[in-house]
This record gives sequence, structure tokens and C-alpha cells, in this order.
Amino acid sequence: MTEPILEIEDLNISFYTRAGEIPAVMDFSMSVLPGETMGLVGESGCGKSTVSLGIMRYLGNNGSIKSGKIKFMGRDMAEMSAEEMRNLRGSKISMVYQEPMASLNPAMKVGNQLSEVLTVHDGVTEEEALKRAADMVSAVRLPDPDRILGAYPHQLSGGQQQRIVIAMALLSKPQLLLLDEPTTALDVTVEAGIVELIGELAKEFGTSMIFVSHNLGLILETCDRITVMYSGEAVEEGDIDTVFNNMRHPYTKGLLRSIPVPGADKYSRPLVAIPGQLPLPHERPIGCNFGPRCDHYAEEICNKGLVEMHEVGHRHRSRCERIGEIDWNADVAAAEQDEPIEVGDVVVTVNHLKKHYSVSTGMFGGGDTRTVKANEDLTFEAREAETVAIVGESGCGKSTFAKVLMGLETATDGTVALGNLDIAHLPVEKRNPQTVSSVQMVFQNPFDTLNPSMTIGNQIMRVLEIFEIGVNDNDRRERMLELLDLVKLPREFASRMPRQLSGGQKQRIGIARAFAGRPKLVVADEPVSALDVSVQAAVTKLLTDIQRESRTTMLFISHDLGVVRYLSDRIVVMYLGEIMEQGRTEDIFSPPYHPYTEALLSAVPVADTHVKKRHVVIEGEIPSPLNRPDGCPFQTRCSYFMPGKCDSGPLPRKEMANGHVIACHLDDDTLNAMEPVIEVESTPAAE
Repeated sequence: MTEPILEIEDLNISFYTRAGEIPAVMDFSMSVLPGETMGLVGESGCGKSTVSLGIMRYLGNNGSIKSGKIKFMGRDMAEMSAEEMRNLRGSKISMVYQEPMASLNPAMKVGNQLSEVLTVHDGVTEEEALKRAADMVSAVRLPDPDRILGAYPHQLSGGQQQRIVIAMALLSKPQLLLLDEPTTALDVTVEAGIVELIGELAKEFGTSMIFVSHNLGLILETCDRITVMYSGEAVEEGDIDTVFNNMRHPYTKGLLRSIPVPGADKYSRPLVAIPGQLPLPHERPIGCNFGPRCDHYAEEICNKGLVEMHEVGHRHRSRCERIGEIDWNADVAAAEQDEPIEVGDVVVTVNHLKKHYSVSTGMFGGGDTRTVKANEDLTFEAREAETVAIVGESGCGKSTFAKVLMGLETATDGTVALGNLDIAHLPVEKRNPQTVSSVQMVFQNPFDTLNPSMTIGNQIMRVLEIFEIGVNDNDRRERMLELLDLVKLPREFASRMPRQLSGGQKQRIGIARAFAGRPKLVVADEPVSALDVSVQAAVTKLLTDIQRESRTTMLFISHDLGVVRYLSDRIVVMYLGEIMEQGRTEDIFSPPYHPYTEALLSAVPVADTHVKKRHVVIEGEIPSPLNRPDGCPFQTRCSYFMPGKCDSGPLPRKEMANGHVIACHLDDDTLNAMEPVIEVESTPAAE
């Protein structure tokens, strides 16, 4: 076995605030071999990013490595001078952050920023640096390198910006690459392309990687080994197959049972959420940090004192005192099964809806006027107590459609019938309180939707007052407390401020406000994407429970097809403002597919070693709505493209079965001959 490229021994990192010392990382050890990719996973606040920043010595003025060693290529980094560390960063060790614009200078052209890496670290001439920068831009599969090098960062899409940051990190061919949630803000198709790209380039340059993520599916597909963190500690470490198939820590098992994988069903096989929440650093329990949330907790064993990592196999360790006592092959106690919700009559009918914007090509309003077709000929319906998911990449028109529903925009043409009322042309200021309360929204980010200066109870009561619910404050207070019961939060939370709540608790308050006026329709815009996977399971269960009780119709907007498959009854797939495919969830996930749906499904990372995926390549970027191609909007990226057919004329709508509709020029034989993209391989237990 070769020497590790990175070796961390008993690392302890603390931050010092006015409230005192806050231990962020404790007793952390990890090693990464040359060419190896290590995944670092865990809930928000567990210390994943702090480990990466500790390696880079980017802990700020109040952060400090208290004890332990970080060795890079056999040398203790604590013995390196400030100048040596500066030379190391960007040349031998590089880091890619979650937000690409945090790494790019908005006032410098991309070419200058890339070449600067080489002139500073490798001492090459500017001419040579620009040539190597252009080669790297091509290597990260960006078209027209000369145009990219001459552009400013704001002139590139999010996916292009992230590729530039990756190019910058790899220019000096580093030995170690740190990736901190590098694809979180990207579409699933862009994410798949970038992850594949990183893997290929790392293999080409022999680079070792540490991949920080909360997405276990992504870790499974990209990493050789995995370290699971909880409350500042590593709780399990091992090879990917070993940890996923022979996990030896209750927290790892809890994480995996919180994730929607093929086979999970919101009625027959519901997800099991991890009870409780991550403890604050000053509230950590004695003994095992995970003890208060663990099904296998035992007094006098788990709370005796410091729990150390135990060897359980070849390069497989776990921080659990009951490893030998737990039956790891026993079935997890299943969540309570529910009867399927029976859907009712049609509540919302969308008929040939169009939303166009007129924009000027001139800098100050002059020039030609052109039309952006954000939504084009949308037609579908949603029934009482039904969940209809709307999926597609950024720019496909999902959010524009949501704005029309909410009255923040009015339609250019077509109708949206809510019962007997057409709301497509009715702006929110002209809607009466009953109409406003009948269409509500749960937003993606719970942090931005709450007033930081008002108590939770007052914020919910304010919504009830606006909707004219209750005759006085006492009535509204009672209804507010009932809503807290509905979202399974203690009534004492009424007097709390938003800053005293966790992310999952804030999202529950957002759900309580959305359901305050007993709406007919709730638009849920990425309601769980900002939450940890352990919290996602609880929130999706909550949405299903409330829907069962209130019989509310839900439009679920998301790019996470794992959650969509688990939660939705029907799916509408959108691309560049048009519906490419719609039907029951089981029909969308089974062939025949629209070529775009096929590519979307192939790009979804799945956290299950028994799932086999067919690789479908999707090339290029989504076209600008200002320059929509004639014919099928997906033709520029479609592997089935047929010249003279796909690039002209209207799209034929093919009725398959059970209301399954595909908008495509492919003939029935080709569609019906498609192979499944996602298949679950049989296991010995299943047989």
C-alpha cells in the first residue's frame, strides 16, 4: 500500500466566540491514498466543511486547530510557514466551493483569472498561461474557448461558471482537490456532466479528491471511500460498497432509510425519519453524540464517556459501543403504513396557457423588441388530494407558471380554472381574500420567508387575519395553535423567534402558514431541497399527512426526481416552456420515455448499490428562450434528432396509455423499444 497523500490524525478544531469555545470537529481521523476519492457526508452543522477549511488553513480569526495533525505528502502542515502554505494552495491543493461566484472576480475576464493561476504558481509566461487555460477550458467541455476566455463571469450560466472554477482548480495539476458541495445549485443534468468530468480529469491527472456532500447518491457514484460525520465526529468510515451494504453505525443506517430510493412508496413503504435533531455544540450529550436519537441506545454503555472509533473490518471503522450486540441484518422497524389517498374531482384545469415577455435588445431600452416564450401551450389538470409534480431544468418555465398561479404574473393567453374561476388573468391585487387563501405556496428557502422580528405565533395569526379567518384574536390564536399541532410542533413554539428554530422547523412553519386558510391548491416550490435528508423524510411525511386531512391539491415543483418519484401521483415534464411528457408517476419512470425524460432519469444519482442505471448522455446547454429552435425545443441536445423532422412543424402529441402523453416525433416502434433507465437488481434477501 502506498503512503497516503493526506493523513489526518486526532484532529480537534474549535471556534472562539463571545459565548466561549465551540468545538466544531473532535477526534477526527482520515486518510486519503493517491488517486483515491473520499466522500465526506452528514447533516448540516456536522463539521464537513470545517474539515476542508482546516486542511486549507482557512479557519478565520476565531477558528483554531487545538490539537491533532494534518499531514500532506508525509509532512505536518502545522510546520509549514505562511509562505509555504500560500504556495501550496492552488498548486498542490485546490478547492472548489459550492457557489462558483465566490471564487470568481466579477471585474476580471475569465481568461485573465485562469492564466493568473499559472503565472503565480507555475511561473510561466502570460502567453503560455493563456494557451494552457484555453486547453483546460476545452477539457472541461466548454464550447468556443476563445469566447469563454474573453467573457466576464456574469456572461456565463451557472453550469459554465462551475466548470471554469473546476478548470481553475485543476490548472496546476494538484495532488489533492477539495470539493465542497460543488453541484448543489446546479440542475441534475448539469450535475451529472460535471461529476463525470471531475472524475475523468482527476483520473487523467492522478488527483486525489475529498468530495463534501449531503447527497449520498452522488457520493455512491463518485467516491471510492466514505466518511460519515455526526456532530463534529467521524462515526463510520470505509469503502463505498462496505458502508452501503454492511453499515455498522446506527446513524449511517438512519441516513440511508431517510432517502427515497426506487422501491420506496409514501403509502406501502414510507421513509423513516431520524427522530430529534442534531445537538448544538454546547448541548452535546455525555458519551455517544447520536445517543438521544438512536434506536439502540443503552444506559451505562452509550453514555459512559468518550466513544472511540473501533476497527470492524479492513479499513472499516465505526464509533459505536454496541457494534457486536446489534443485529445489523434485522429489518428496520417500518414506518406506519397508510391507505392511499383517494383523489377526487378536478380542482385545477390548465388549458393552452401561454406566458410571453417582451424584451428589448438595446442596453437602455432601445433596439428591437423580442419575445421570450416562458410558458408555451401548457395543458394539464390536477384533482382533489392529488400531488402533481412539475419537473425540468432551470429556465424550463416552472417558476413562471407558479407566478401565474399565485397572481404575481398574468397569462398572455389560455386559462387556469380553479373551480369555476379563471385565475390566469387575475392579478393578486384583484383577488379577494378567499381566492388568495385558496392558492398558497410553500417556498424553497424557509429562512427568507419569516419575519425575524415577529414571534412564530404572531406571524401565523397575521396570515389568519389577512384571510379573514376567525372573528377575533382569541379565535385566531386557537386556530394558530391547531396549525402548530398540524405540523407536529410544540405549542410553546408560538412564542419563539425564527432564529430559535432549525431549518426543518422553519419549513414546518412555512407549511403551517400555507395551509392556514384551508387552501384548495398549494404550490410547493422545492420545499425540501434546502433541508438535510434526515429532515426531508419528516417533511415529506408531514405534507402527505396534511394532504390526507385537508384534501388539498398539491403542485410539487422540484428537480430532485428521487423525491418526486416518492411523493407525486402524476408528473409533468417541462423543457423550454413546453410540456414534453406527462402521466402517472409509474409511467414516467418506465419506458417508453420522451428522450428528455430518459436523459433526466439517467442523470439522477441513486443511493442504492443494487440499482443499475443506463447511461444516457445529454450534450450542450439549454437554449436561450430568446432563440428557441423551430420544431421540437429539445432537438439541439437530443441523441434521436432527425433532420427535416424534429426541426420543423408542431410537435405531435402521442397518447400512450392511462393518460400518458409524449410530445415527440419518434415513431411508436422506437418509443416502445426503449430499455428501462433505472432497474433494481435482485438481492439474495429479495429472492
